[in-house]
Formats: sequence, C-alpha cells, structure tokens
Amino acid sequence: MTTVREVILLSQQKKDGTWNVKIRIYHKGKIFYIQTQHFIGRKQLRSDNTIKDAIILNAVNPVVNGYRLKISQLGPTLESYNIAQLVDYLTGSSIKTSSQINIIEFGRKKIEKLNAAGRKASASNMRTVINSLIDYFKVDFVPITEIRAKMLLDYENYLCKERSITRINRFGQPYTRIVAGISRIGLHNHMRDLRILFNNIRDYYNDEDFDIKVVDHYPFKKYKIIKIFENNKPKLTIEQVISIKDFNAPKNSRMELAKDLFMLSFYSCGMNAADLYKLKINETSKERVNYNRSKTKSRRRDQAYISIKIPKIAKPLYMKYAGKLQIRYSTHLSLDHALGKGMRKMNETLAIPNLNFYCARHAFGDWARNKCRFSKDDVGLALNHKDQTNSVTDIYISKNWDIIDEIQMKVIKLLINHKIKGPNR
Repeated sequence: MTTVREVILLSQQKKDGTWNVKIRIYHKGKIFYIQTQHFIGRKQLRSDNTIKDAIILNAVNPVVNGYRLKISQLGPTLESYNIAQLVDYLTGSSIKTSSQINIIEFGRKKIEKLNAAGRKASASNMRTVINSLIDYFKVDFVPITEIRAKMLLDYENYLCKERSITRINRFGQPYTRIVAGISRIGLHNHMRDLRILFNNIRDYYNDEDFDIKVVDHYPFKKYKIIKIFENNKPKLTIEQVISIKDFNAPKNSRMELAKDLFMLSFYSCGMNAADLYKLKINETSKERVNYNRSKTKSRRRDQAYISIKIPKIAKPLYMKYAGKLQIRYSTHLSLDHALGKGMRKMNETLAIPNLNFYCARHAFGDWARNKCRFSKDDVGLALNHKDQTNSVTDIYISKNWDIIDEIQMKVIKLLINHKIKGPNR
C-alpha cells in the first residue's frame, strides 16, 4: 500500500514555535518526507496535530493530489519501485539507487573539494585509493554495491602483493611500473581512507531523519581494518643525527636539500615537510615562525596553531630555504618526492636503518622525553599534538610558548654539547 499526505513532525518544531509542512510518502513499509515552503503554528492544527488551516491545505493539496495521480498511473509497475526510486519519480530529483552510485566518480569530486580546501595531502591519499580501486576492478565505474566485506578482504590481499600499475606522467603519457606490496601501516591508512570515502557516500545519499537509506549496507561492520602495532622502531642516536648534520652533500643536490631540511625540521621541533614548504621570511621579525600545522589544522578548534623560535643554529638554514621552496617546487608533494630521493641517496653512505625525513620529528620527540625528561604533555605541546583527553581544560589554559622554547633549547644542546665534548665524555 502506498499513501501520500500532508503532515508536520512534532519533534522538528522551530525556535519560533512553527513547524514545516511536509508531504509524507509511505511505500512498502518505508517513509520519506518531502519538505515544502510552508510553515504553520499551533493554532493552525487540530487537537490530533493534523492541519486544519484552509489556506495551507489549498496550497499543498494540488501537490499531494498530483503525486497521488502519478502513483496511480504507474499501475502494477509501482511494485518494482523502492521508496527512493518512487520519490525520484514523483519529484524528478537526483536520488539514486545504490547500484547507480559510482564510488570512483564520487571520490574524484571529493579530491577536487579537498584540493580546493588546501588539503593537498588528504587529496593525495584519496587519489591513491581511487587509483587503486580502478587498478583492482580494471574499470572506472565501480558501484558502491561492489564494496562488500569479502571484496575488502580480497582487495587487502591485492594491495599487499607486488603488482603492476599504469599511471599518467607529467607529459600526459601512460607509463607502467611495478610496485611492492604496502606495509602494515600503509594498509591501515589505505583502508581507513576507503572507509572515510564510503561513509561520505552514505552521509550524502542517506537521511536517517527521513528514513532514507539509498546505501543500506555497511561492509566495515563485518570487515575490520588491520590494527597498527606500537612503533618499536629505534629512534636516531645523537651520533646518527650528527652524521646527518655533518654529511658532505654535493651543492644544490637533492642530498643537500634532504640534509638541510632534515636538520631544519629537527631544530624546529620536528616541523613537517609540508609546513617547511610554506615557510615565508617575516621581515618584521625573524625570531619566530608562527604557523598552523597543515596535517591537523582542519580537525582542531585551535587550527593547530603554534609558535616556534628560530634558534641561532637554524637561522642560516631558515634564511636559505624560507620563501624559496615554493619557487623551486610546484607543490609540497613534489618537495616530498625530492626529499625521499635525497634521503635515500644520502643514506647509501650513512647506512642508518630505515632512515627517512620523518625521523627528525621522531628523534626530537624521543630526546625531549627520554633524554631531557620533559613530560609527555609538554613534548606533545612542542610537537603540536592535541591531547583530546584535556579538551575542556584547554579552554582555560593559553599555550605557553616559553615551555616549547625550553624544550627546543635543551634538545638542541644535546646535539651541540655532544659534538663539543666528543663521544667519550
């Protein structure tokens, strides 16, 4: 049985005491509410909360009757419609069935929005997911209905194996290369991003308030994303950081870039490459760098704002690269690529296990906690992390940059004093 009638939802009363008049579609045990431009107050309702106002009824009834006529014209075909398809037929809206929703198309639009919002890293991660789905399905139309628990397990196995992928180079030409299977943490992040995309699609097409469930399956209830084990990777020793600092890199090479920015990151409390890329010289004051951490600024109330002192040892590097990296590289992703190559080439001589650019941040945090004995909260402040457990307390306490300055100074002194006194002190 299918019915159409005008109603209000008592639970959705506005602050001015009125309700929006809605058209209620009931079909196969499902309900959909279509909002109208009309609002009514308590005096326009009967005691059973049905609408009695003649002016409102005269305005709404033609629409209600038009829907009833269209339903009757469907005849036996009506039984083949679900609630979403019926509403689409009645209103001419763009509501789709789940089998018509292309996760690839939706993902590409999300990438555009992320780029427009300046979230380049998130856009890059989402692009990796979309490209890998195309590699896996070998088509660029993938209905959301294909994303199911069993498929996710097969997809996980696919990602963990060596495979051939084809991409477009900067000249617009396709090229094919062999890539290794991703790591455990890489798999966790990849499947997490796929789940984010799936949830975005559900949020876009479903409306729980109106009992609309275009995408009514949820594979991540059964499929569980692989967990990340505690990182037991050894942190860099003072001697190893000194070996990076004193490395004799060819001038203007990627190795020189990697060495210099690694040390600038270390001196700057583990600043990320994305934020080093955005550095600009402040002519009014070259004593501090004030910035919002790119990785987390969109997810935090304080927009991940921090102020870092430029210590004397770091000033030459700051002056050498601030404001120039944006000219040398088109995006911070291009810089990341150059840094990766430079770090690997430099490490052919240094032979430090698992060395990468992020080790500078790890080393700074490790030394601040385990060598300088600062509290985890203070180290987290210096690293520009957010302690979610103290979110209420944060309202009452302003950030004290003096604490960060003290941590920064003592960590850098470990490096300086070790070099002066030598390893046999």
